[in-house]
Amino acid sequence: MRLHSQPSSSAYSLLLFLQYVVYGCVILYFGKDIFVPISLAALISFVLYPVCVWLQKKGMSRLMSILISLSILLIFGLLIVSLLVYQLASFVEEWPTIQAKLGNSISELSQFLSDVVGFSKEQQQKFITQISDQSSGNVLSVIRSTVSASAVSIVVLILVPVYSVLILYYRRYWLKILTRLFPTESEESLREVLYLTIKTYYNFIKGMAIVYLIVGSLNSVGLLLLGVPHAILFGFIASILTFIPYIGIVVGSLLPMAMAWITYDSIWYPVGIVGIFAFVQYLEANVIFPVAVSSRLNVNTLTMLLAIFIGGILWGVAGMILFVPFAGIAKLIADHNPRWKTASMILGVDNS
Repeated sequence: MRLHSQPSSSAYSLLLFLQYVVYGCVILYFGKDIFVPISLAALISFVLYPVCVWLQKKGMSRLMSILISLSILLIFGLLIVSLLVYQLASFVEEWPTIQAKLGNSISELSQFLSDVVGFSKEQQQKFITQISDQSSGNVLSVIRSTVSASAVSIVVLILVPVYSVLILYYRRYWLKILTRLFPTESEESLREVLYLTIKTYYNFIKGMAIVYLIVGSLNSVGLLLLGVPHAILFGFIASILTFIPYIGIVVGSLLPMAMAWITYDSIWYPVGIVGIFAFVQYLEANVIFPVAVSSRLNVNTLTMLLAIFIGGILWGVAGMILFVPFAGIAKLIADHNPRWKTASMILGVDNS
């Protein structure tokens, strides 16, 4: 008589899968300084690959086609950054006026708390002093962290283009490595999956760029009609932040709402900003995104939110951006592997 039954194969497979997930998360967390720039470079390579192939068909060498396509992307990025910096500089020039209006608003709020709530000005001053004393000890650590993060960001900005060039230049070599890592898969099968992944992700990024451009333009036009200062800066910041579902648009609307309230001393302007952003978000979700993005990643909303959450825990802001396309790429690979049908169903959407 058997006293202990052997675990089933399904339970063993689930336990093995969970072990891989845990080990993978540990490796990704402690190796984020290595994996983040490489991941960014790989995704940039996916976007640049069709352009490189087109330039090579026109007679250019592989290295020259890579350098030209990367230069075009860098110039486009610098133009966008320059526009935002210009808007930010004009915002800084008006800071004394904004500061004076903000001071008046704070004084009115302090008087309101004293007269209506019963929170006297002496109590308010004591409360502010306590907060100032508690936060002053953290100023040095904040400055140190900021300087360290800036240095790391500069290094990443240098490494990512270099990695992108190397990935594109040795792309055939990487394919040979994949065939050795997955010996059960034929080279043609791996090539087909890679081609489909690159094509789909390229179309997705191209469509999302159009979405952000249209949403940013609509936000800016709406803010300009309301007369909100620095409408272009606020409109495109809110557009970029929409990559964070639900939370991004809320964060992006706070600054223009505060600016409108300080500038016009009226609650109706912030209400108008909420109405404009809500209308643009409705258009983005129901009209702009379905039309502009011809080939989506077909990842369900729950998977996308989990990818953003897990990415933020493991890699911070970079993980929140990168893990969504990673989930889409995993969905594409699972779609073409019958053994991963369950994973494809978990990641995808039900179109039935």
